[in-house]
Amino acid sequence: MNITLVQFILLLLAGALYLPVIFFAMQRRDEGQGVSIWLVALYALLAMVLTVAEAIWRNGETSKGSTAAFQEFQIYITLTLITILTLVLLTFLRRKTWWAWSGLWAVWMLGLALILTNTFNLPDTLRINGSLTLERARLAPAWAILGWLIFAISLIVLLAHANKDAQQQLFRNRLNYWLPTIFLVFVNDILLFSNIVIAGQPLRLLVAALMVYVVGTHNVPDLKHILRRALVYVVIAILIVGFYIAGFSLIQVSFKNLNPLFAGAIIALLLTLIFAPLMNLILRAVNKWTRGDQYDASRTIHKYSESISNILDMDRLASIAVGIILEAMQIERGFLFLVDAERQADGHKTYRLRSARSPEERQMIAVELNENGIIAAYFIREQRPLLQYDLDLLPAYRSASPFERDWFNQLRAEVYIPIFAKKQWIGLLAFGPKLSGNRYTKEDLVTLGSHASQTAVALENARLVDNLMRLNNELRTARRALEKNNRDLERIDQAKSDFISIASHELRTPLTVIKGYSEMLMEDPSLDPNFKFMMEKIHDGTIRLHEVMDSMFDIAQIDARSLKPHIQPVELGYLIQEICIEQADSIKGRKQSLLIEIPHLPQVKADPNLLRKLYHHIIRNAVKFTPNNGKITIAGHSIPAILDLPHGGVELIISDTGVGVDPNFHEIIFTKFYQPGELGKHSTSKTRFKGGGAGLGLALAKGIVEAHGGRIYVESPGYDEINFPGSQFHVILPLGKLDENEQQRISEPLKFEV
Repeated sequence: MNITLVQFILLLLAGALYLPVIFFAMQRRDEGQGVSIWLVALYALLAMVLTVAEAIWRNGETSKGSTAAFQEFQIYITLTLITILTLVLLTFLRRKTWWAWSGLWAVWMLGLALILTNTFNLPDTLRINGSLTLERARLAPAWAILGWLIFAISLIVLLAHANKDAQQQLFRNRLNYWLPTIFLVFVNDILLFSNIVIAGQPLRLLVAALMVYVVGTHNVPDLKHILRRALVYVVIAILIVGFYIAGFSLIQVSFKNLNPLFAGAIIALLLTLIFAPLMNLILRAVNKWTRGDQYDASRTIHKYSESISNILDMDRLASIAVGIILEAMQIERGFLFLVDAERQADGHKTYRLRSARSPEERQMIAVELNENGIIAAYFIREQRPLLQYDLDLLPAYRSASPFERDWFNQLRAEVYIPIFAKKQWIGLLAFGPKLSGNRYTKEDLVTLGSHASQTAVALENARLVDNLMRLNNELRTARRALEKNNRDLERIDQAKSDFISIASHELRTPLTVIKGYSEMLMEDPSLDPNFKFMMEKIHDGTIRLHEVMDSMFDIAQIDARSLKPHIQPVELGYLIQEICIEQADSIKGRKQSLLIEIPHLPQVKADPNLLRKLYHHIIRNAVKFTPNNGKITIAGHSIPAILDLPHGGVELIISDTGVGVDPNFHEIIFTKFYQPGELGKHSTSKTRFKGGGAGLGLALAKGIVEAHGGRIYVESPGYDEINFPGSQFHVILPLGKLDENEQQRISEPLKFEV
């Protein structure tokens, strides 16, 4: 049949309406459902082509037979369209079985092609069970309708299982939009199968528009909320109309002569007075009936603030803070995590999330989020809640590491609210689904954000207290460890002192015997020269070993505080000169120079033998650590009476141009057995450059000085084996109190050079 030009244009316009749908689909292809949106575009494109083809067909000369053929063609296309719709749902659900359904469609279309071409030479009339007959011409549409029925049932089953398995209420809400889509498909196709053809198939256009919106829109409005609001308005409209009719009828019966206009004004006034309370009453009733959320956000926030403001215990804060929110908003589960920022060696910052739970609760594995990761970057940049729904579906979060995604999935939470204090991320609140099954609305997220802001101050205070307690525990542990180490060191030091004491006593006697017999053999004129040379070396080794034993014996006395100087007047200048003369050969052998410049000095009361050992070790130490051609200088001066030296004192300074002493070791070098270099670097020469020794000389020197009530210390800019900054050893000895009528003796000045 022919149609008018207007009808033809309307059909073409109906087909053109698919273009915005296709354009919208192309714009939303990056919303996390790329394959699905392309399939929706294919659905809309195929429906548009079918509408345009219908317009062209209806505009031409059509017979009854061609009309039936076109209707059959539409039935065949319907099978393809519902297949595409099934594939859209499968890809939307990220099911990998879409290829099997594509194969089923291909097999079904192959069967349709075989039927249409009569490949099996079927008769015009087919008999089933001998009584039921089927025209071969109707076999192809029946085959297509059977395939459509299979896909339609599968579509319903898939949607039901997806809705049941959906963990996120937001995703379940999105799936609910498929219900009107499938309903429109069923109505449109069943009308078509019943030979009730609607020109242009407008319901198919609505299906395409709904699919584009559902698949291409990540955050769709809450369908339950929309239906709840619609139900409220319908109930209010019915009540208002009923109230108006009942009121107007009552007024007309009671006041027959009352002006209808005035009667209507009275009813309108009554409706105005009762509208607001009626609205609130119906809203509460509908929310209760449909399990809507009902809580006072401002009251909840106020109660929350009062409850946590003075809590300083971290575990108690987590329990009360999460518990109040769970109870007020009817949420299934909740967690509070502490966020610790740590700077790594490569400069990157990581955020470690650890749960704030009491020790008896099940502890959760902590997770570390890199600051460059998509999840941590979102929290730091946006400082807003993150939905698990977004984390699962948005393409931006696909770059998150599998460990991070698994950790968040194991929480079975729906929303994460970061907690910031002074622009620093310090905590995270995580909440599971609501008990009502409703989604989190924008108002809910604002309320939770307010709770997070209230938590920030309390959490910061609790963190400070928690860190202080942890630091105190660490200090207690460290102090106990230090006390134990000190006790161990004391035992070790005592063991060394005991060893030194025992060794010095036990070895002195055999060394004396060896020394005596070696001297007797050396004095024998009949001794072979070769043996005599060997005896001299044995004697030299014995002398050196004897010196070490003497030093060890003195150290043992110092440790036991039994070293008692034999006090007598001592002229330091002559004492120093004698020591330098004894070491003159060693100094000349190293091509060094030594200069003594000592002015008039008062005589000190001290033990000359101990002072000889004291300066012997210091001068020999200067020779040892000064390179060849170096210089050693010994100077002195008097010290007037001061607080530490009530009767004055004398200071001698032994300076050298040697390797110097590291400022960090100025105190350590005076300890027993200290070695400035490698422990294995020893030599048989007592004055070899940087040669090793027993490590007792300076310790003995310090003990002797302190036994006389004096002080010894070193000054040096540092240790340098190239530039040789040198060092200065200061020895301060106090002057004793003079007896009545005793005069202070002054020694002659001394200038001596080696």
